[in-house]
Amino acid sequence: MIRSRLLLSTLVFFGALRCGVAQEPTRPSVSTEGERLLQDYLQAETGRLARNCLTDFQTLEDWTRRREELRRQLREMLGLDPEPPRTPLVPQITGTIDHPEFTVEKLHFQSRPGLYVTGNLYLPKGQTAPAPAILYVCGHSKQKEGNTSFGNKTGYQHHGAWFARHGYVCLTIDTIQLGEIEGVHHGTHNLNQWWWNARGYTPAGVEAWNGIRAIDYLETRPEVDPQRIGVTGRSGGGAYSWWIAALDERVRAAVPVAGITDLENHVVDGVVDGHCDCMFPVNTHRWDFAQVAALVAPRPLLISNTDKDTIFPLEGVVRVHEKVRRIYRLYGAEKNLGLQITEGPHLDTQELHIHSFRWFHRFLQNDPQTLVEKAAVKFFPPPQLRVFESLPDDEIVTRVAELFVAPAPAPRIPATAGEWETDREQFLRGLREKSFGGWPTMDGLPTPPALKPIFEGEAEGIRLQIFEFESQPHVPLRLYLASRAGLPLADLDLTVLHIIDGSGWNELVAGLRKPFPTHFAAEPATEFQPAILEGIQKRVAESRQGLAWLAPRGLGAHSWPADATRQIGIRRRFQMLGQTVDGMRVWDIRRGIQAMQSIPGLKGKPTWLQGEGNLAALVLYASLFETGVSRLDLTRLPASHQAGPDLLNVLRLGDLPLALAIATERSRIILRNESPAVAETARQIQQALRWPAEQLQIVPATTSP
Repeated sequence: MIRSRLLLSTLVFFGALRCGVAQEPTRPSVSTEGERLLQDYLQAETGRLARNCLTDFQTLEDWTRRREELRRQLREMLGLDPEPPRTPLVPQITGTIDHPEFTVEKLHFQSRPGLYVTGNLYLPKGQTAPAPAILYVCGHSKQKEGNTSFGNKTGYQHHGAWFARHGYVCLTIDTIQLGEIEGVHHGTHNLNQWWWNARGYTPAGVEAWNGIRAIDYLETRPEVDPQRIGVTGRSGGGAYSWWIAALDERVRAAVPVAGITDLENHVVDGVVDGHCDCMFPVNTHRWDFAQVAALVAPRPLLISNTDKDTIFPLEGVVRVHEKVRRIYRLYGAEKNLGLQITEGPHLDTQELHIHSFRWFHRFLQNDPQTLVEKAAVKFFPPPQLRVFESLPDDEIVTRVAELFVAPAPAPRIPATAGEWETDREQFLRGLREKSFGGWPTMDGLPTPPALKPIFEGEAEGIRLQIFEFESQPHVPLRLYLASRAGLPLADLDLTVLHIIDGSGWNELVAGLRKPFPTHFAAEPATEFQPAILEGIQKRVAESRQGLAWLAPRGLGAHSWPADATRQIGIRRRFQMLGQTVDGMRVWDIRRGIQAMQSIPGLKGKPTWLQGEGNLAALVLYASLFETGVSRLDLTRLPASHQAGPDLLNVLRLGDLPLALAIATERSRIILRNESPAVAETARQIQQALRWPAEQLQIVPATTSP
């Protein structure tokens, strides 16, 4: 039975901000074959990653041997590898508030130059020795009047006050999304900033870094015992608690509240739809979330959640706990791992507070017995806790996405063939590992893919053959091959493979529906377009070329929903799996090349590839990993991944101009672009290494292939 669980999930954030649509989860019906196949694929990929999560570690030695590499991988996926320099924090206290039981310092520091972090430091009164400290990282709570944001720290002030009233120093910090300086968490969620994937950027990395630097600041305070620092937060703050505790062993106890679930919930159940990007790393190494949690072991960790939380569902939380418990058992430290489930929805409830407070009493104050007698309450109106009267001119919070992860430098023009070989292989190796790490291994797939003929016929001078093959399990694709009627395939000189999108697919159907009604009758109705048919007839009649068409996954015969919101959700699910839709379409094109070159009569014959727009870029990348491609016709190739297709981390490795240069060495390129700027690097490398001039030809975009 196929589980259909692509859905929009409830987001009931504390405060006024909702990252997604607030509604109870439902299971919408799968109405098309394309949707069914997509759901099967997502479920299979998710299951594979879930089965591989933490199962390699049978002994403590297994775990400790690889733990630091896993921590490095997490840093990388958060944009923190290499770790940014620990620049001066430049802390400033802008005011204080006096309460009978504690003092509040309104302060800011810079985690990187210009990356301001605003916070409130709650200091207990009457403390005579360094006290345990809590870093409280905040979830989404909009605290704003007009154009003035007071920061989400003011919405969570009751936590800082409670800790200070019970002998803790507590630093409560704003996030970049809802702080006093308002940055962005929603790049891929609803702002169409898919270049975040290409840059390897996630705001989760910024929040993690701000938290790590906040601990640096706490260590400078004489009121703090640096050996007794804990971290907690809920919702978004729960997620940041995970990153901080996993990366920084100065955290001696952690209580992430409503901040984690597993890939099954996010991808299969569709919970990802309700979350902004701050909740997720760029999943280059294809982790499930229990792997993050395991990096806290063997330190005290309380996983805290409610049983009716629809954006961190109970079932996924329990699965995370079950896997993490294995690692704590290896340490013999099960007493340091707790699971707290209280009744209720995704809200900041008193029941959640009590268990968190008692956990820190137990592990930071060595006091497991004291009862919680005082409730966590708010004492101050939000404006009173505001740090800045006016925002600093040198802040980079509002543009941190452009600066946090450095792009690769412009390609050098090699002085020798050896330099070029080094640069080329470094880029290709990086692509395999960091951008296309979600590709299947050839070991588990038939290569070339097995072709299943599903139609063959001749009409109006055209011989049409249609084949189906599996790009990978649950991804069937169709390959259409047209040639001159009566001409054996063995007599063709070459085959041109057109990579088409939804509009190209509709045009193909519109042109071939009339001569081949038996096959195309089942396709969506499109008006017959004689000009398209005539173009195909002319090409096959006047040349010995075979014409082939392939629509990668989600396009063509097994298309996915065209609705913009659904498309965003699909793209984000792939990212959760350590893939992108565009990256997997490159794989599909590779498999299409292999399939076409295996057709009897076409083996060993030259292959030309054609693509337009973003598909031109995908064609370009596919050609780098396949042989026998003698020519590429690329129309309107994007100038950069900043606006072109999103491949994970690609801008950390290089960009389309470098990919074009590598392809120029391998194949003849016909580039049909209004502006030749994208080809400038390839031209310079071509000239420096004295490649034949005809390898790269630039013609107007209006010129027909």
